[in-house]
Amino acid sequence: MTWPWVTCFNALLLGATVALCPAVSNAATVTGEVRLLESKDSAVKKKGDFSSVAVWLIPLGESAVHGVHKHVQMLQKDKKFVPHVLPIETGTTVDFPNLDPIFHNAFSNFNGQIFDVALYPPGTSRKVVFERPGIVRVFCNIHPSMSAIIVVVNSNAFATTDPRGGYVIPNVRPGRYELHVFHERTTPETMAKLTRDVTVSAESLHVDPIEISEVGYLPVAHKNKYGLDYPANSDDTGAYSLPIK
Repeated sequence: MTWPWVTCFNALLLGATVALCPAVSNAATVTGEVRLLESKDSAVKKKGDFSSVAVWLIPLGESAVHGVHKHVQMLQKDKKFVPHVLPIETGTTVDFPNLDPIFHNAFSNFNGQIFDVALYPPGTSRKVVFERPGIVRVFCNIHPSMSAIIVVVNSNAFATTDPRGGYVIPNVRPGRYELHVFHERTTPETMAKLTRDVTVSAESLHVDPIEISEVGYLPVAHKNKYGLDYPANSDDTGAYSLPIK
């Protein structure tokens, strides 16, 4: 059994700032597994790594229950965004702390939400509030290898898969839901077909395994925030570097 205060405490450890975490009576835990098929990704082929698939529940026939507005973090560390895939509820503020000894410039010019926090130095942070649902593809204007996904949903019931493909969504109220998935290396059409209705009772629900095919996915190199190609060897440049004191 997952006690609500334990869930809230874990959220705080993960960087979320929560003003209030009320207990949810008769809440259930929804679990399941995701498998990735026909993948060309080396981590999937060599290690069977099925992590970073977002799974969320949208209530059917009633309004979504929204929690208090939260703060969560997407770190910039070792020239990577951490976590790589971050599901959040609409209205959430995402902090982008720069833990590298170099400058970064997180931005998104896709329709999920366009933003640009501009260039900022090591040891500082910027923040963005995400007000509407959608898929936000995040990049760094300095380092083309840096990318991440923020999945903004009208729900407080979501999770990401672990390396074995498992996911756990705690504190789900009984009712009918539409289950959605997002995987960055598959097509929108494939993901749409995987949407399914589930009924959550007062007891825990284990969802049938979800198999996601990567057939048809074509990676496309992204541009910088000006719509231009990145300079050659941008990731290896020593420019914009400062020691962290």
